[in-house]
Amino acid sequence: MLYLVISTPHFSKPEDVKIARPEFKSWIEDLKSKNKVISTYHKMGKGSVVIFDVSSNDELHSVLTQWLDIVPVPVSYEIHPLVTPSKGE
Repeated sequence: MLYLVISTPHFSKPEDVKIARPEFKSWIEDLKSKNKVISTYHKMGKGSVVIFDVSSNDELHSVLTQWLDIVPVPVSYEIHPLVTPSKGE
């Protein structure tokens, strides 16, 4: 199941998340190596856009909980389920 997740951190200065960046990058790279992340992008200003490929809503919930454990500021997520078109469409 593919999900487009857009994060928007609130009430943070760049130095508030500076320490978390290496851990976040390592966490994302680990998920990429497990084929759980298709791609990632930084948003202009603050936040990230990630396309996850997970097996269930529960797995997505687990991944987003891990994300919240890494980022030390309040974050909101916009979550969009995606459809993979069949070949030939």
